[in-house]
Amino acid sequence: MKIAVIGAGAWGTTLANTPAKKGLNTHLWVREQELCDEIRNTGYNSVFLHDFKLSQDLKCSIEPKRIMEGADYFLLVVPSQFLRSALADMKQYFPQNPAVICASKGIELNTGAPMSQVIYESLEGLNPRFAHLSGPTFAYELSAELPTSIVLGCEDEKLAADVQDIFSTPYLRIYTNPDYRGVELGGAIKNIMAIAAGMADGLKFGHNTRAALITRGIAEMSRLGEAMGAQASTFMGLSGLGDLVLTCTGDLSRNRQVGLKLGQGMKLSDILKMRTVAEGVKTTESVYFLAKKLGVE
Repeated sequence: MKIAVIGAGAWGTTLANTPAKKGLNTHLWVREQELCDEIRNTGYNSVFLHDFKLSQDLKCSIEPKRIMEGADYFLLVVPSQFLRSALADMKQYFPQNPAVICASKGIELNTGAPMSQVIYESLEGLNPRFAHLSGPTFAYELSAELPTSIVLGCEDEKLAADVQDIFSTPYLRIYTNPDYRGVELGGAIKNIMAIAAGMADGLKFGHNTRAALITRGIAEMSRLGEAMGAQASTFMGLSGLGDLVLTCTGDLSRNRQVGLKLGQGMKLSDILKMRTVAEGVKTTESVYFLAKKLGVE
């Protein structure tokens, strides 16, 4: 069995390292040659995950063909706004009926498309089998093997069970849910609420405000989700409420940090110069127009 992981940010590296530590044949696509060399030579990703030595069994390359050729599972962890272009470049390396697991959280600008739609459109003709991995997981804490749970949204029971087995460890429990649309939307929209919670904290509005924001945030997420074909109950689970509470309260959240700095008076353009991507900034714009289009308040 071969697992191809596309994207070597903090989350992609962590997810790739999880099965590699179990001895599974895992290959990581890295965009930058310098970073790829560092991972190979030192076992560290100092740019995105500097505190953790990676498994010596984790293989990496900047060449998509080497990573993807012969792979049985394809895990996508590139920033959501670049997913379509990445898939266009790599489509030639996918087989027919590929098992595609997405761990990118966002909604595409201009189209309002969730990641499942982007994948199905980009891999048209290949009939991908789709799953979405989401939930309350900071990459740093999962790399430190602190216990957590996430959810895999997947209609295909066999694929869901296989992916569950690949990534499960004594410290990572994976639940499954056939409502993949609800799972992917929960992971995307909660980033907007995290920015808002950070803004409220930056303005020193207090705990009452944050609690109200989280609660009304779930209501808004559920309304939009139902309008897009998801089940409201999914948003009360790990990819909705679980991830929302984490990103709205945890200081490791990049989206919360963006909001916090905004609330303290910094300019968005200055905040966004940081290396890591805060998906919620673009997703805010996507969701605003999507909600207007669907008539959801």
